[in-house]
Amino acid sequence: MTYDFILRIFIAAMLGGAIGLEREYRSKEAGFRTHFLVGLGSALFMILSAHGFSDVALSEATRHDISRIAAQVVSGIGFIGAGCIIFQKNVVHGLTTAAGLWVTSAIGMTAGAGMYLLAVVATLMVLLCLEGSNFIHHHIFGHVQKDDEVDGFDSPT
Repeated sequence: MTYDFILRIFIAAMLGGAIGLEREYRSKEAGFRTHFLVGLGSALFMILSAHGFSDVALSEATRHDISRIAAQVVSGIGFIGAGCIIFQKNVVHGLTTAAGLWVTSAIGMTAGAGMYLLAVVATLMVLLCLEGSNFIHHHIFGHVQKDDEVDGFDSPT
């Protein structure tokens, strides 16, 4: 069972790192290390949530809710993401970075739950979105939109 858990955190870290490499290539603040750690940590929390308390004796007075830790990961990553978002001179920066960390956390939790194919497909979709939108802005529209920059609040990246 321990080897399965090691595989889960390894896959989560690698998938998070893949997203982080794309972010680093685009010179964003949250790059490989940040996304690697978010994916790894989320997988660990998911494993802990689902399997870490199996030895606790349950009775009618006590209940084991495996979603509690996972739910707190969602709240915690929202806090980290909020720290990435900056509103300066009527321009919002960091939305894509915050969303990337949020989805990397979800991918880590998915790998931590043992749903490898879903985690891999989600990672590929994130990379397709990030690289595809950059390609479209650069090659079709003829300009490069800054990834984490939105004029005002009306058109999120």
